[in-house]
Amino acid sequence: MVDEALRQVPNTDRDRNIDMINQIRDSLAIMGDNSTAFSLPQPHLQRTKLCDLKDEDLDPSYVKKRDKLKDLVSSIIRPKIVQGKSLNGKEFVSFLKQILEALNKGEIPSTGSLVEIFNKDILERCLKLYSSRIATLTLPLSEGSLQLSHDAVRGEAMQAFDQQHFGRHHAKKSITQLDEEIDKVFKNVVLQNEYKSSKLCEALYTECEDIMDQLQVLKLPSMAKFNAGLEKCNHTFELECVGPSKANYEGRMAKMLGKSKSLFIKEYNHRLFNWLVAFSLVTVVLGRFIIKFILVEIAGWLLFIFLETYTRLFWSAESLYYNPVWHFIVASWETLVYSPVLDLDRWAIPLCAILSIFILYWRCFAKRKHGSRWLLPLYSSNKNGANRPRSD
Repeated sequence: MVDEALRQVPNTDRDRNIDMINQIRDSLAIMGDNSTAFSLPQPHLQRTKLCDLKDEDLDPSYVKKRDKLKDLVSSIIRPKIVQGKSLNGKEFVSFLKQILEALNKGEIPSTGSLVEIFNKDILERCLKLYSSRIATLTLPLSEGSLQLSHDAVRGEAMQAFDQQHFGRHHAKKSITQLDEEIDKVFKNVVLQNEYKSSKLCEALYTECEDIMDQLQVLKLPSMAKFNAGLEKCNHTFELECVGPSKANYEGRMAKMLGKSKSLFIKEYNHRLFNWLVAFSLVTVVLGRFIIKFILVEIAGWLLFIFLETYTRLFWSAESLYYNPVWHFIVASWETLVYSPVLDLDRWAIPLCAILSIFILYWRCFAKRKHGSRWLLPLYSSNKNGANRPRSD
């Protein structure tokens, strides 16, 4: 049957199988060219008690061949000498353990450890390159700008490492480590950016808040001046506040400006009304006692009567502020008080002082020298009438 099966197998397949078997035999022959084999007989029939038996209880042929094997092993193996001292088996095992621990800790240089040392030095230089470049940024920056700068500087550091590193396997570990160290540095930069952005936006917010408080207590209320200050403050905040804190402070800024404007509008009409009443009384005093010009006094009385009598009789406090007449008064007031050329709120006191000096000069000196030359009716003096003789 076997012969028939072998006959059925093609010659090419049989030759190939025989060649593979012969290659295995040749390999085993090379490995075992200088080998010595011992066939030890069974030491004792009670195999489970071999460790408890002495040499006298064992088979003499086994003991004889065992001693021969010991002599052969002793003749082949050379004693391990460390620092001039021969080591026995236990001492040699302890020495191997120390060697393995030193290798694991990297205390004994190897090819891999030397490559790691070189790459570590390159890694530190590339990390220093990244840190120095990222430190030149002027913070705070927007999150997008900071991320773009980080990506660009990180690419330079990685490119420098790729050009200088040693090895492939160890370089992958070093690249991962470099990436982790760069991320740590970048996280610190992000924290610094957030802190400086918060500090800058907080300062701008506080400055705008102070400006709004100052505009609430204007000597001469002016909606145009308040709106100009609000727009300027908002523009400065939008332009100078940058970084991750901007979104948070934008909400706070809009809320604060809205409250300030609502409060100013609420008090604006009432303060303007009081100022107009005071202005009418001042006009009456000036026309009556200072310049003694009857038309000025009449104009002051008409304005006072209109504000205190007519408006209260025919308009309510709410409807007054929506009346076209009041809008005309407000527009005239705004044109007089605030314009690009003159800010009357800032120059009110100096102008009043100059006007008072002029009136004083006119009353005390100019009138004595030149007399009265008014073409319009003035208050006449009764001193000349008192000296005239009475006619019967």
